[in-house]
Amino acid sequence: MRKAVLNLEESMIRQVANAGMGRTDVLKFWFGESDETTPVFIRDAAIASLQQGETFYTHNLGLPELREAIAGYSTRLRCLGAAPILADRIAVTSGGVNALMLAVQALVDAGDEVVAVTPVWPNLTAQPLIMGARLRCVSLKPVAGQWQLDMDELLAAITPKTRLLIVNAPNNPTGWTLSRAEQASILEHCRATGTWILADEVYERLYFEPTPNGCAPSFLDIAAPEDRLVVVHSFSKSFLMTGWRLGWLVMPASMTPHLGKLVEFNTSCAPVFIQRAGLVALQRTDDVTPQLVAHLKTCRDTLVPLLQAVPGVEVAPAKGGMYAFFRLADQHRFGDSLETAKRLVVEAGLGLAPGNAFMVNPGPEDQGWLRWCFASKDVDRLGQGVDRLKRWLAGL
Repeated sequence: MRKAVLNLEESMIRQVANAGMGRTDVLKFWFGESDETTPVFIRDAAIASLQQGETFYTHNLGLPELREAIAGYSTRLRCLGAAPILADRIAVTSGGVNALMLAVQALVDAGDEVVAVTPVWPNLTAQPLIMGARLRCVSLKPVAGQWQLDMDELLAAITPKTRLLIVNAPNNPTGWTLSRAEQASILEHCRATGTWILADEVYERLYFEPTPNGCAPSFLDIAAPEDRLVVVHSFSKSFLMTGWRLGWLVMPASMTPHLGKLVEFNTSCAPVFIQRAGLVALQRTDDVTPQLVAHLKTCRDTLVPLLQAVPGVEVAPAKGGMYAFFRLADQHRFGDSLETAKRLVVEAGLGLAPGNAFMVNPGPEDQGWLRWCFASKDVDRLGQGVDRLKRWLAGL
């Protein structure tokens, strides 16, 4: 096998989940998904498609009507004056993960330099390594309780030798979000260096700050249609469809036919019945997403103050996403975050994701971080989880 594949690390989040496998007494907050099921009308659309016998291949880039619907949806979310998104810039994919991998396959050769903003969901840094790229990370830093990006450091890292910049905002795990001014600076700089931008914006709608369109700032708000920009989206988070594996890419129109060839060699196409469900989700987004965002804000505003009241816990409310990324202040006492997360499962019945999972080559100063997915249908479970954490810390 290729060395790049042999050197891939097993998912640390999966390792923690495996430690709790078969245990019914564990409160599980480790995966990045809500415990609410997909709305009935979305499920019914898939069932109706199956009953109609839609079990065959379709276009590599997705059903034309779904691509049109995604284009219209994306355009409606853009700020005033932004370029409309047309269907010839859309590719439907088998999940956001597949969209990210397709983009990296399309843009990155072995030996290329890739810059990524971290901490970040580990797939985003693993994918360029799979392609044999040289990865350079620029780390967010917690400042006065909030995560911030040193723009001077990032722009200095992006040179004419940089093939691709990968940035996820709103960010998993920190909830950090780029400002419009920061996006403009990054876009202008990457135009000058000839660097592609891969923007993972799957949490765009899960945003808690007041904005005219209810969304986090997007590169699509300010970019020209033929800019070297690829934006990844997913039905997973905003429509409660994690298990459906349906996503999409927005890219320059000149790139779309070539992306379709890559889809052919990866998955051929997303299943038609799942695309039908996605089409109904977009048509009835107002019946799903606003209520979901309001509930997630309640969850955040319930969990974060409870964690802040725990002695030795450092945490700030996230601006977007569905996570509290917090630190056990005396990281040297707890050592490796993965081992801490495993201990919490076994000793406290509390399932959290280790902070190590989101960092590349974490050092001693990076230990002590844990990610808590607060997307809980029952808000009371969050308080129960904090009680378990407090008891465990007190028992130490």
